[in-house]
Amino acid sequence: MTLLDAHPQTRDVLNQASPLEPVHHFESWAALREAVDREGGGWGVDRLRDAGELAGSPQAREHSRRAERNEPRLDAYDRYGHRVDEVQLDPSWHWILRANIERDVHSLPWREERSGGHVVRAGLFMLMSQINAGVMCPVSMTYAVVPALRAGAREIAAEWEERLTRPDYATGALAGMAMTERQGGSDVRANTTQATPLGDGTYELHGHKWFCSYPPCDVFLVLAQAPAGLSCFFVQRGPGMEFQRLKDKLGTRSLPSSEVEFRGIRGRLVGEEGRGVPAIISMVNHTRLDCLLGSAAGMRRGVLEAVSHARSRSAFGVRLSDQPAMRNVLADLAVESEAATATALRMARAYDSGDESAFRRFGTAVSKYWVCKRAAAHAAESLECLGGNGYVEDSGLPLLYRDAPLSGIWEGSGNVMALDVMRAMVKEPEALPAFLAECDLALGGDARLDAHLRDVKDGVGGLTSGAGDLQERLASAQFGARRMVEDLALALQGSLLVRHGAPAVADAFCAARLGGGGRVYGTLPAGVDAGAIIDRVLPA
Repeated sequence: MTLLDAHPQTRDVLNQASPLEPVHHFESWAALREAVDREGGGWGVDRLRDAGELAGSPQAREHSRRAERNEPRLDAYDRYGHRVDEVQLDPSWHWILRANIERDVHSLPWREERSGGHVVRAGLFMLMSQINAGVMCPVSMTYAVVPALRAGAREIAAEWEERLTRPDYATGALAGMAMTERQGGSDVRANTTQATPLGDGTYELHGHKWFCSYPPCDVFLVLAQAPAGLSCFFVQRGPGMEFQRLKDKLGTRSLPSSEVEFRGIRGRLVGEEGRGVPAIISMVNHTRLDCLLGSAAGMRRGVLEAVSHARSRSAFGVRLSDQPAMRNVLADLAVESEAATATALRMARAYDSGDESAFRRFGTAVSKYWVCKRAAAHAAESLECLGGNGYVEDSGLPLLYRDAPLSGIWEGSGNVMALDVMRAMVKEPEALPAFLAECDLALGGDARLDAHLRDVKDGVGGLTSGAGDLQERLASAQFGARRMVEDLALALQGSLLVRHGAPAVADAFCAARLGGGGRVYGTLPAGVDAGAIIDRVLPA
């Protein structure tokens, strides 16, 4: 008899959480279902059910694990010394990306030009993000390039849009972008990449880009200095576009991000020469929307994992989910997730409406700043709910934690977004009133929100209608830009939840987020209905 035969309980597995998968991400996500219907995307429910079932399957989770574990590799040369610039990717990466393309996550609003197209697509994006965040980068850029081409290069759009929106992974095309350089970063006007006109309507590009997302893309939008100034160019991948290395990143490690050198590759102008930033801003605004969607999706994943774990595991003889302190944390994480989901879908609806351009631009910047800024702390708290188990890679929470900061950096870090909001107050005087009008739709619904809205209006009113030059007042207010944008974001989230959210969620949000409150998650005040809030995360 061996020692293990004498003590068989040594290998008993006790008090461990049950596997979450399979889980139907759409059916179990009450806030998403409600928001999709409310914002005009009810016609896409069958698509969303299909995506939610796939995303929550054990098969999808294993593909994500494989894609993260087997990181991409750049082969710059073939065995004979010829330049090839090929990126080797695990088959699981292709499985996940193909699943997105076949479900129109990269193209739905452009192929189905009907009311609610951006809302349905937003729901699909958030559901498919539950599989792997890195894959969503080429999906997002391909979606976002279409409006930029339609606005600034109709001939190119006519030539390429069908391929860019085709729901076929083998024969369709993907789009990327290359804007930032090592000396400029967010200051793209400091770019040194040169574009020389060749006299036939094309330009020859020479220079280096510090970040070029997803090198296997077929086409890219590139910023470069033309004779009239910084301009935007449409570039097809090929000889003269040489990838120098893949970035060794904190998160989204399944996604190959690169440095690229242009050595005489041809480009075609998008927009006017010297107007590169306005030409590419349409693409940037749409990818900013996806940063918001991705962060909201990550919050949902974190609180779902936390609630599932807490309902399965006990401490001191009581289930974690029944411990008062843990219930506060879980409910607080759920409130944040619901606020982000409501905001994401409302902003997606603004992209469906031709009458909301002012609100869309301003609201995207405000919401992108706040929701993406909250995502990293949310992921950390979700991980902590699992304790030591959450710190282990197999739980999936370390991946969520590493990926969470990306959307706060990509397409404008916190300071860039906050200053963008302030600039919009100057350049688009109709933007702030449109945003506040949306928030005002909840007036009278909760006294705490009413008070917050009064404070917000007093604060921005001192900037926009005070004495002296408006630009000078805004410049002097930059030190407090983040606080101002935070207050605006909370006003929008509070308005959406008071109007449309579950009563328990709206009450907890106003109690904890408006007029002061705790500094970390798990500091909801007494009296909130934690049980009702938690049950909306995952029905018991």
